[in-house]
Amino acid sequence: MLDELDSVPAFDRFATVDEVNARLAALADRHPTIATLRRIGTSRLGDPLLCLTISGGPRHAIIAAGPHPNEPIGGLTVTHMADRLCADDRLRRDSGYTWHLVACLDPDGTRLNEGWFAGPFTRTHYARHFYRPAPDEQVEWTFPFAYKRAYFDRVLPETLALMRLIDDTRPTFFTTLHNGETGGVFYYLSRPVPELQAVLKDLPGRYGVPLHAGEPEHPAIKSYEQAIYQAPTMEDAYDYLEASGQDPVAHIGGAASDSYIRKYGTLGLTAEIPYWTDPSAGDVTPTELSYRDLITRQAEGLRETHEALGAILRSAESDLVTDSPFLRAGRAFITMLASMAHTDAVRAGDPSSDRPATVAEVSSCRDTLMSMRLRYGGILLRALEGELAVGNVAPSIRAAAGELAELHARWCAEGETPARAIPIRNLVAIQYGAILAGAAHA
Repeated sequence: MLDELDSVPAFDRFATVDEVNARLAALADRHPTIATLRRIGTSRLGDPLLCLTISGGPRHAIIAAGPHPNEPIGGLTVTHMADRLCADDRLRRDSGYTWHLVACLDPDGTRLNEGWFAGPFTRTHYARHFYRPAPDEQVEWTFPFAYKRAYFDRVLPETLALMRLIDDTRPTFFTTLHNGETGGVFYYLSRPVPELQAVLKDLPGRYGVPLHAGEPEHPAIKSYEQAIYQAPTMEDAYDYLEASGQDPVAHIGGAASDSYIRKYGTLGLTAEIPYWTDPSAGDVTPTELSYRDLITRQAEGLRETHEALGAILRSAESDLVTDSPFLRAGRAFITMLASMAHTDAVRAGDPSSDRPATVAEVSSCRDTLMSMRLRYGGILLRALEGELAVGNVAPSIRAAAGELAELHARWCAEGETPARAIPIRNLVAIQYGAILAGAAHA
């Protein structure tokens, strides 16, 4: 497998939706006996959802790029993988799989991120062109879900397309291609596979990227070992929120693809690979800061961010005239920040928090707070700038946009840490290697 990773070429930018679609279409034209391009669905704005199927064996594998629109590594990974499978008969036959490579699950949202795909790859440039949909508009979080008092069936067209592909193929192996943002590499697995876990943990070091040793994405997530987590479930998140005194129904939406594939016994793998990293992401050395104080400080920062963005939004709310995706996302994520702050405040009071924080935990908490500020401040700023762009120059809109532009610029300056941007080739190689390893161990 390691020799195969050397096939990944250098890249100086991420691929756009149109470029990924065109590359897969060209492969289907050049290899009509083994590759078929078909439309598996339609986005909410009318874009085709394309899937290249490459025949090779009796088992089926689904590799789907673009589940979140700010995560474009997968577009390059699926096109490279498709090219290799079409070009190398031995690679295709020996895999034992028929491969279903989805070009992009959220083309509408991905187009709203393409402003940063060609760089410069700084936190500031990323934040100013960043978009992520509100949770109930995300493909990966709108699978059907029913548990206790929670019920969700507002399945998106893109989600339905992926559900149909899963049901039609009953895959042995499945992955949606995600990216982290900063820190180290970590993985989600639908079940423990020790031999696979060993391979996955070795991969990042080949490219000088540490394994994540800091905080999990949510405290309800269970760990198999360092940087290897059980795929999160909405049931676990519900129970955690309920135990912390929050109303889960207010925060829980749909399930993810990891839950949907369980009925087929499919091995699900998600590789979370950051754009920026530094050695602190994998440093488990204890610090003089207590974990309780660290989490308390993070809760305070999240609460301050919620209050700052919420006040700016409220100051303009009565004069807003659009229903842009940026505005819908801004409203949702500002509310989410308050829930995150509450969760951290509860965690800080737990007796298990009475211990030293590690260097990696301090690093990941710092990066989480900065990410929330840059991401969601940037989304709200794009919403307000959009109002101005359509001619809504009401005094409240101009004042809110000016205030947020100044605040967000300050946050961006603070966010330009010494973390280095990882070469895109290395990002693709780690993701490609995880796919090959996961499929081989399914």
